[in-house]
Amino acid sequence: QLHLKESGGGLVQPGASLRLSCATSGFSLDNYAIGWFRQAPGKEREGVAYISNIDRSTLYADSVKGRFTISRDNALPIVYLQMNNLRPEDTAVYYCAGGWGTEDLNEGDYDYWGQGTQVTVSS
Repeated sequence: QLHLKESGGGLVQPGASLRLSCATSGFSLDNYAIGWFRQAPGKEREGVAYISNIDRSTLYADSVKGRFTISRDNALPIVYLQMNNLRPEDTAVYYCAGGWGTEDLNEGDYDYWGQGTQVTVSS
């Protein structure tokens, strides 16, 4: 199995930045694409950012383009989500997930999930 554990969430004011980390263990991160998802209260979970394990290509939800950056360090092995200029609507539980051969942000294409970390953006 690929085990994933998120960290780095917290309470911040609008306009602030946070960096989420997704630490992995078990199977090699080299073999998995990683997606970040989020779920706000009363809403469905949505894909936020994706990074390929093949060529490190990335995908972003329109709502976060230009503000969020996903990156990976297979040597550590950790995947990061740098979140800048946070907005109240970014408030959610953030999850990272690993998918074998995954090329998108469709939940059903991901095999392993972390437990999530809470991000709250409020003044």
